[in-house]
Amino acid sequence: MSVGGAPREHERVVLTGPVPADGLVAGDVGTVVHVYPGAAAFEVEFLRLDGSTAAVATVEAGALRRPLINEITSARDFERPV
Repeated sequence: MSVGGAPREHERVVLTGPVPADGLVAGDVGTVVHVYPGAAAFEVEFLRLDGSTAAVATVEAGALRRPLINEITSARDFERPV
């Protein structure tokens, strides 16, 4: 995780690499819903634009970063792998 320490629950984070099992790609933005002991990993919820849950993934700290102030979110087709 970048400067500022580990994210806390309900903070937004950005994936730095793919999570193929959940159909997620680098740049996807999610919200931390659980912090594992020592902040080694996080449960992160990723939402569709209608507000429904697209995926909840366990992500290691090194695969996340905080969003930058000059970034915006974008849209892409999403289909969760079966």
